[in-house]
Amino acid sequence: MFLTISMVKCMKMLGNSSRGLIPMQKRQLYRCCILPIALYSFQLWYYNKAPLAYPLKELRKMQRRVALWILRAFHTSFSLGIEAITGLISIHLYLQKLSGRSQLRVYSLLSNHIIKLLLEIRSSNDNEPH
Repeated sequence: MFLTISMVKCMKMLGNSSRGLIPMQKRQLYRCCILPIALYSFQLWYYNKAPLAYPLKELRKMQRRVALWILRAFHTSFSLGIEAITGLISIHLYLQKLSGRSQLRVYSLLSNHIIKLLLEIRSSNDNEPH
């Protein structure tokens, strides 16, 4: 996650080229390259709508910097307003969406799938650990 904030800082160099990038391209770059890396292991710390405060704070800082970079806005601008104008969904809502999708993915597996069998073994209280 710390790597992603430095990647966001480095994205500013792309806007300093001779022609630069338009805001739509900047948003697409963020959503396709930075977000998947930043949220790669979110399931480890974001479980059952009980997120940890520090990673969420870092992700909010990252998204604010990106929103300011996309719009070339002032640093004193209102965060939620800038995110709405740039078309970025708030980071905690995005995490809730991803969490819901990952939970649905388990339920869509076949009944004899190995992951589903492992989850059923862990949830049953009858089995004692080896």
